[in-house]
Amino acid sequence: MPIVSIPIPVADRGAPGARARRRARSVDPVAYDFRRPIQLSRELSRILQIGLDGFARQATTVFTSALRTVCTVSLVSIEQRSYAQYVESLGATTYMVMFSAEPIPGSCVLEVPLPAVMESVDHMLGGPGGLNQPVRPLTEIESAVMRMFVDRMLKELRYSLEGIVALEPVVKGVEYSPQFAQAAAAADVVVVTTFDLKINANEHRITVCLPFTGLLPHLVNAAAPEPASDRERLQRAQAAVRLHQQFEQVPVDVTVGFRSTRLAPHDISGLAVGDVLRLSHPAAAPLDVTVGDTTFAHATPGVNGRRVAALIVAPTQATTSASKETR
Repeated sequence: MPIVSIPIPVADRGAPGARARRRARSVDPVAYDFRRPIQLSRELSRILQIGLDGFARQATTVFTSALRTVCTVSLVSIEQRSYAQYVESLGATTYMVMFSAEPIPGSCVLEVPLPAVMESVDHMLGGPGGLNQPVRPLTEIESAVMRMFVDRMLKELRYSLEGIVALEPVVKGVEYSPQFAQAAAAADVVVVTTFDLKINANEHRITVCLPFTGLLPHLVNAAAPEPASDRERLQRAQAAVRLHQQFEQVPVDVTVGFRSTRLAPHDISGLAVGDVLRLSHPAAAPLDVTVGDTTFAHATPGVNGRRVAALIVAPTQATTSASKETR
């Protein structure tokens, strides 16, 4: 009697709670934008995640100590977007702190929703907090309280990213409307980090926006740190010498020829055998020695045995003048 095996689907294995968690972790597909290829590789994203995880832990301490209530901050995602997409993802009114972060060029953004800001200020001023908070710009006193809080947050951001780049955060201003916050051009690529903020049972989302082009070189350097031992330094030096020697032995195509001549299309289409084509190369000028589109020497034609040869000579006055006119 044949034995029939019935495969058990992977989704049916385990407890129902585990299946529910697996389904909750599924991510909807996102359309790929070929105009902006993703350059934030998994390795670079992991390096940035390690630093921002530390920032989330430090921010938890800052919120809890300043608000004197139970708060948690956790990292949700790190994404590469255009600045226009980032602005569109924010609410119509929010609390955007724009700051510079030398040596990264451009402006950075720390964004906190206004309900979270009002709830935080309420706690810091001795209030009960809660979700029923006004949605309006901060008063002068509220702004001063929030400014001290933001300074503490930026110090923690500096400390957390110190292994990647030594930032110097300086607050440049606060904007309540994302449409008027000109931190970057609409098409500029930025790195958007999203955090979950919980104040007691109230949940909010805060974001940090950093310029991608300014951050990328520091991430690349962090991914390939300097060698720690003398042996590693010696190996890198030997590899650099070998690479330099190999480059010197790579053959390239060298062209020895006349200067280019500009002709109209009807002159080219009317050429026939026996026609004389007038060149723009002076009779007394040497030939150009080029690699690709770069002229690096000049030569006169000659013969070496049974082969045509080129003798390298100094450029003439006519050659120098023509070169200046071309530029």
